[in-house]
Amino acid sequence: MEFQAIFDAPFGSILLSADEKNVQGIELFAASSNSVSHSTTILQQLEQQLNAYFSNPHTQWDLPLAVRGTGFQQKVWCYMQAIPVGETRSYGEVAEALNSSARAVGNACRANPFPIVVPCHRIVSKTGLGGFAGQTSGDRINVKQWLLDHER
Repeated sequence: MEFQAIFDAPFGSILLSADEKNVQGIELFAASSNSVSHSTTILQQLEQQLNAYFSNPHTQWDLPLAVRGTGFQQKVWCYMQAIPVGETRSYGEVAEALNSSARAVGNACRANPFPIVVPCHRIVSKTGLGGFAGQTSGDRINVKQWLLDHER
């Protein structure tokens, strides 16, 4: 059974999903919903860790994630998790490290089911912020900038 909760972040609502054992997903820019189901221990712990992150970006994430994606996507997501707080890498740098293309890295970032915990916001273009959550301008890019500023 999957459980959901809305988390109020400094920049808007986040939809959290989990089952009894794993975090199933984190959806930024979620519309507030009355269809939130009962909570589970994993969701409560995720909310605590998100609160800790927004107080101190050096928070360690230690909850189990139900990772689904291609082998390449999972490599990119692992690479992102190794980028230290306060640092960024370009799409090209990640692509070179993984023997791939910058576009493929961007697509893996867009498919990331666990933003913030798997920090896709730390991947930027060589000339600016790049994209975030499928957009290259607007509110979503503002959130990417907010997250990067928060971590510096």
